[in-house]
Amino acid sequence: MSEKDIPTPRTEAVAHLKFARVGPRKFRRVADAIRGKRVEEALVLLSFSGVFASEPLEKLIRSAVANAKNNFDMDVDDLYIRRITVDGGPGGRFTKRLDPRAQGRAAFKRKRMSHVTVLVGAKPDKEIPKKSGASIDLAQRKPRQRRSQSSATGA
Repeated sequence: MSEKDIPTPRTEAVAHLKFARVGPRKFRRVADAIRGKRVEEALVLLSFSGVFASEPLEKLIRSAVANAKNNFDMDVDDLYIRRITVDGGPGGRFTKRLDPRAQGRAAFKRKRMSHVTVLVGAKPDKEIPKKSGASIDLAQRKPRQRRSQSSATGA
């Protein structure tokens, strides 16, 4: 048996939710709140949040935990939400539902859908700070030169 044939232990498990009848912006609001947290903590947050999008997200996380336990024999108590992505599904243009408008016209309703992917793993991802154009590392910044009092007054 060569080294290629020896399976490496999996450290993450995935669950997908496709064609969810919730808009991506509503899912992202909840997903941002639980990203990087322990699974137990995330499930508590989702169960007590009053947002409509939290119920299918809670079910999806439970599915990912079950995949980790049953398929890869991972310890459920040490799982973190390593990655959660929310993508827009079909239905962005319009669906076959009409909204009556003025002067006998009609407009199509935009019923949005979402695709959500959750990746749970044994170790949390390292926090990567967001870089913006205005942020400067404080260690690299040079101290400002202060003008003396006499040169500031022009004397």
